Amino acid sequence: MKLSKSFCVMVLAGITLIIPNISLAMGGPSGAKMDWQIQGKIGAVKLNPYNLSPLTAVIMDGGYILKDIKVTILPKPNGQTISYSVSENMAKTYGGIPIFGLYPSYLNSVKVSYTKISNNKSEKIIDEVYKITTPGVSIMPSGNTSQTGSPFANVKIIKMDKKFNDRLYLVNNAPGKQSGKGSQAVWNNPAGGALEWDENSNVFIIDTKGEIRWYFDNDKLMDWNNIYNRGIMMGFKQNNDGALTWGFGQRYVKYDVMGREIFNRTLPSSYIDFSHAMDNMQNGHYLLRVASANVKRADGKNVRSVRDVVIEVDQNGNVVDDWRLYDILDPYRSTIIKALDQGAVCLNIDANKAGVTLSDEELAKMDENNQFGDIAGTGVGRNWAHVNSVDYDPSDDSIIISSRHQSAIVKIGRDKKIKWILGAHKGWGKKFQQYLLQPINSNGAKIVCEDEYSKCPGYENEKGGFDFTWTQHTAWRIDSKSNKRYLYLSVFDNGDARGAEQPPFASQKYSRAVIYKIDQQNKTVEQIWEYGKERGNEWFSPVTSLVEYQKDKNSIMVYSATAGMAFDLSKGISIGDPKPEIDEFIWGSKNPSVQIQFSGTNTGYQAMPFDVEKAFNAK
Repeated sequence: MKLSKSFCVMVLAGITLIIPNISLAMGGPSGAKMDWQIQGKIGAVKLNPYNLSPLTAVIMDGGYILKDIKVTILPKPNGQTISYSVSENMAKTYGGIPIFGLYPSYLNSVKVSYTKISNNKSEKIIDEVYKITTPGVSIMPSGNTSQTGSPFANVKIIKMDKKFNDRLYLVNNAPGKQSGKGSQAVWNNPAGGALEWDENSNVFIIDTKGEIRWYFDNDKLMDWNNIYNRGIMMGFKQNNDGALTWGFGQRYVKYDVMGREIFNRTLPSSYIDFSHAMDNMQNGHYLLRVASANVKRADGKNVRSVRDVVIEVDQNGNVVDDWRLYDILDPYRSTIIKALDQGAVCLNIDANKAGVTLSDEELAKMDENNQFGDIAGTGVGRNWAHVNSVDYDPSDDSIIISSRHQSAIVKIGRDKKIKWILGAHKGWGKKFQQYLLQPINSNGAKIVCEDEYSKCPGYENEKGGFDFTWTQHTAWRIDSKSNKRYLYLSVFDNGDARGAEQPPFASQKYSRAVIYKIDQQNKTVEQIWEYGKERGNEWFSPVTSLVEYQKDKNSIMVYSATAGMAFDLSKGISIGDPKPEIDEFIWGSKNPSVQIQFSGTNTGYQAMPFDVEKAFNAK
């Protein structure tokens, strides 16, 4: 018998053995061979380990226990070094050393040190260098002609104080509807809801040189053919364990920066339409800004509500409590609704309606015509409240909400009773007037305001004085400076409908970052810091944006996210893309220590410093 090249045949004691040719047995007699490239003394490099974070990698542990881990991403010439330690537990979680902060489209040099342990023997490895090649950034553009195809065309570092040289900033933008994707469904059983915000969004991290060092491949997270798995990503927060939480559409999620899923949940069935806010409570629960899936109105109509409910869920997704704001506040207060610029009602941007306001007659017709959904109007089933932030106050077990369409910041207890209202006094019914805060100056003297306390000294574009906030975002308690009586509050005052009216010229509009000190016992409010008036209309953000205190540097971080957005009112078109700007201030300073300006994007939403050390040192 002629033997083939592939097999040898042996006959021994009546047993026939067929033995593969050694040249075909890649792994040898013991199994498959591990033939990945190994650069150092442990394992291979695994790029994008969870398929959601392309600028991350894991140096696999090679079967060793690793501890005493230190990682440094060596910078480009004149670039920013990223360096962090990794806990032993996190190395076990990832099966090796997590690598974060790689440059895109680049042969990165990564320096690591560690101790490896095997068979109770340890070896200290110092300064091993790995080479890791990365792909380019592939954040999905909207397809609109006004967008460049990248998250931004240019990042201009205007100012960077050395105290902030180690900063990393996470940026969350919303470039707009993708051509042919999203906004393809309507809630109609019952009527209304806010599914119209079913659009593209992105999130990325830049360093202080303006380089992208991380982004989330959200197109792999979304399913544009499933209304329960798509929508604008909003409400990003870095948790105490270093991971990120946010929500989109009908879901809320938690992932770590490597792209590892911790949870990805559909909203509880009584609620719909997450947007804007997911607050991390001190007890491990989450506050979500949602809406009601089914409300029985006084007129007998069943509707979906719009951005007017806050729920508390526990770690397992069970509903603990809810705040139905249409039962707590006045959904028919129209003072601000009638003064809003209908061309920019948060992310519903429509240049054809720039400068247009609503009348009492138009509001009345909404009921007559059964108009419900994501439209500015009064009554349950319309966008009467537009709550865009929620924050928990552990000192008295209450929540603080920002209602854009009431130009009001409201504190509400667990018992659903109002504690105070920070906002213009105009238009509030008698039952609410007892909760309105009285403005005072630094000496404690009462500030008298005109037109039912809607126009205070400082309401016009001048230095000094006091003003309320108008169509504001992110009303957040500064925990480290507040106590049970005195509450420090950071707010982005967008400034539309300032003084409960539209100005004669759109160019007169301006935005502010502002800090208030509230005496909760005496029901007074003092404005202790502001920025933005001096920048005028070029820093004006009609929608979105953020102000947040940063404890690590005793600073105030501001994102004027749609600065520079402008309209030609005669033609009803946009005449300028926004130039979002990050500014960071030492506490009390009127001059920013950091100024970073973006261009080439559409709508900025929010931004925040990202703590890489926290991300990899969970216990």
